Amino acid sequence: MKTMLTSILLLLVVTMTAQHMGNFNNLVADHQISRANIVTGMGSGNPYVQPYTPPQPNHILHIDLRSLYNVEATDYTAVFNIIQVGKTAEETTKLMNDKIELIKKELSSNGFQGQFALDMISFVPQYEMEVTKKLFSKTYTEVPVGFELQQNLLISYTKDSDFQKILTACGKAEVYNLVKVDYYVKNLEAVYEDLQNKLLVEVAKKKLYYKELGFDMSNYNVMMADKKYYHTPKDFYKSYLAAENISMEPLKNQKSVTTVRKPTSYYYDPIPYNGYDVVVNASITKPVIQLGMDLSLQYTLKPVEKKPEPLKTPSPKVYVVSPSGPIDIKEIPNN
Repeated sequence: MKTMLTSILLLLVVTMTAQHMGNFNNLVADHQISRANIVTGMGSGNPYVQPYTPPQPNHILHIDLRSLYNVEATDYTAVFNIIQVGKTAEETTKLMNDKIELIKKELSSNGFQGQFALDMISFVPQYEMEVTKKLFSKTYTEVPVGFELQQNLLISYTKDSDFQKILTACGKAEVYNLVKVDYYVKNLEAVYEDLQNKLLVEVAKKKLYYKELGFDMSNYNVMMADKKYYHTPKDFYKSYLAAENISMEPLKNQKSVTTVRKPTSYYYDPIPYNGYDVVVNASITKPVIQLGMDLSLQYTLKPVEKKPEPLKTPSPKVYVVSPSGPIDIKEIPNN
């Protein structure tokens, strides 16, 4: 009895300690979670802290800047896949239209003002094998027994709160297959322009820093490269398995261990901010669109121009020959 109580206490301590690690397994080693914030091995120090290496001086100056902008979407589009089967083409089409009209009617009654669009995927007959028995053989023939219609229903909306209304309406119409939700920003150009201005401010600060160190930036040639990127929330949803993998029931009922089903869970894991010089709207409470701009400048010293030396004009000379034979050389002044 004492042994069993000790085992239960140890199990409770381990369980309570594990709660601080989060509700997912350490799957980083298996590359099942690409960017999970887990420390492998408790008490072994932070693996993300690298040994300090001093930067090496170089005759080339670099300005490398990264900027990130978290912006809430102004428009959304939810895509639902609908598959309908029927005995005839007319029946199949009517059943599909009834579902769609029910969704529209339900949303309209709740004040929904979004837009609807249909994307035709396929409309094909379904076949079964018909067996015809003869005296000495059987014949197998494909015969149509119904039709399958598949469409995507696209519902556009502007309020994030409308999504719950859409889910409720689709549920009443027995439409459950949510394919994806697309996010859009209307003022995309203005957002990128704001990032450009913030990068220019950072470049000016960096150049002033170099000037204070004694570098004259006018003596350098510059080369540059930049890039933009645009990420929606669906690009950054990750999956994990719940960490709990044993049941307490065997301890209570003195039975063998029962394997517990571990459902797959998902979470939103946006781009982390480490390595960024500019982050706009850093505090986010829901999935957002993440826009980014990277700028790289490289300054190299201009080659020193050598001034050509002035040409020396030779002094004119006069050769004087005397009657007796000696030669006397005299220079004539340039003036």
